[in-house]
Amino acid sequence: MFGKAATTLSASVGALIIALGMSGPARAASEAEVFRVVAPFEIKGIEPSTAGDLFLRMGVAETLVEADENGNPLPALAERWEVSDDGKVWRLFVRPGVVFHDGSKLTADSVAHALNVARGRSGGLLAKAPVADIAAQGDVVVVTLKQPFAPLLAFLAHNTVQILAPASYAADDTVTSVIGTGPFRLGALEPPLKFSVTRFDGYWGDKPAIAQAHYLAAGRGETRALMAESGDADYVLNLDPASRVRLEKGGKVDVLSVAIPRTVLLKVNAGHAAFKDIATRQALSAAIDREGIASAILRLPDAGATQLFPPSVGTWHNKDVAPLTYDVGRAKALLAEAGWTPGSDGVLERGGTRFAVTLTTYPDRPELPLIAAVLQEQLREVGIAVTINSTNSSEIPAKHQDGTLELGLVARNFALVPDPIGTILQDYPPEGGDWGSLNWSNAEFNAAIEALARTADVAEGQALRQKAVGILQAELPVIPVAWYQQTAAVSKKVEGARLDPFERSFGLTKVRKTP
Repeated sequence: MFGKAATTLSASVGALIIALGMSGPARAASEAEVFRVVAPFEIKGIEPSTAGDLFLRMGVAETLVEADENGNPLPALAERWEVSDDGKVWRLFVRPGVVFHDGSKLTADSVAHALNVARGRSGGLLAKAPVADIAAQGDVVVVTLKQPFAPLLAFLAHNTVQILAPASYAADDTVTSVIGTGPFRLGALEPPLKFSVTRFDGYWGDKPAIAQAHYLAAGRGETRALMAESGDADYVLNLDPASRVRLEKGGKVDVLSVAIPRTVLLKVNAGHAAFKDIATRQALSAAIDREGIASAILRLPDAGATQLFPPSVGTWHNKDVAPLTYDVGRAKALLAEAGWTPGSDGVLERGGTRFAVTLTTYPDRPELPLIAAVLQEQLREVGIAVTINSTNSSEIPAKHQDGTLELGLVARNFALVPDPIGTILQDYPPEGGDWGSLNWSNAEFNAAIEALARTADVAEGQALRQKAVGILQAELPVIPVAWYQQTAAVSKKVEGARLDPFERSFGLTKVRKTP
């Protein structure tokens, strides 16, 4: 059995190495020049609103604003900015001397065009900002808002708002090629698994030491770990917990780890007959042994999520909120109060309907199917029958949109926008969001988030955050399970590798390879 599995994995690794073009003498000849990145994320296309994160991470495209490790805005393609006293007009000064990979110049006109395209994309984040107009005035891009919007800079740092050259767009503004301003230009692109980049000598910032990089999407965590261990990849992202422990002990690679503002959570369809009442959602939460999951699966005993936001998201982590706890007795009592009674097979029933639901998850994050299996057993203990559907991650938003999702187990990053309110606005609007609430809305919560987006007052903003977190904790439109640590295996031949807590970059401009 184990021999067959090992053979299958070895064959998979071999196929992936060939896919990357890294086998035999050709690999040996270019090893010092090519940096090989392996991660679980498939390439979904070239449209920034759906696939822009990989081109940002690999240094092909850039945004107007960057973020430091605390989420504070930093100049990027905008070298500075000004905001009017009423907070409605932002003036962004375009960095001079920047050229796109096709040799054309970065101008206020090209930036305004890219922003207007992003604003017009329904799947893009900028469409959710209260923008009235975006226009070029000389070397300045002027963004006029309908109302003050404090997190605008954070929105401009999002991967869906990357700045592409005019030649990237067709006449109808469809993206036909990825021509950015980053330190690397796009080479061969072969969705959904791989693409290559080469160093762009005309880059305006610090020049990278590596000349070429290859990206490969490998869905299986075991395969990625074997590629790191065998030396067939230089930087492998998203290690499953068991592989992480093995690689740490093996000493063949360096294992990096960083706490990131990502939470494993249960997305609950609050419109489903079983989950409409808050008591049932609270019972689900009480049935979850978070500490056990964090210890046994994540190998991180302190990672059990007692609330939605981890301590690493300092302004959103509410120390005063009552923590979510594991209490099977309370879970059973809440379910009984909600009218559920045990059937002949132990599964709860109400009004002739069994409490049987499907939990949808995906293996891109290798720990999720394992956590799903544990949740299945923990919920069975309180009388809830769960069927697991481990499928493509795209099924979560698809089932959200058609209303068929019952439970979804996801890992949600709250800092894809450096200010988490960007993610909150996407995930918890009154109509719900693909990776957040489904058929849940709360007027007080909506008002708090709307006010938070307008205010620049620190104290007022913090009070509004705490109020919003308290409502999420009480009503549980999503149920936190575990906080997350990002991990990567890095070749011993690599210097300068790091993990970005905001998952914006693979750090290719900082790394170098030794012979």
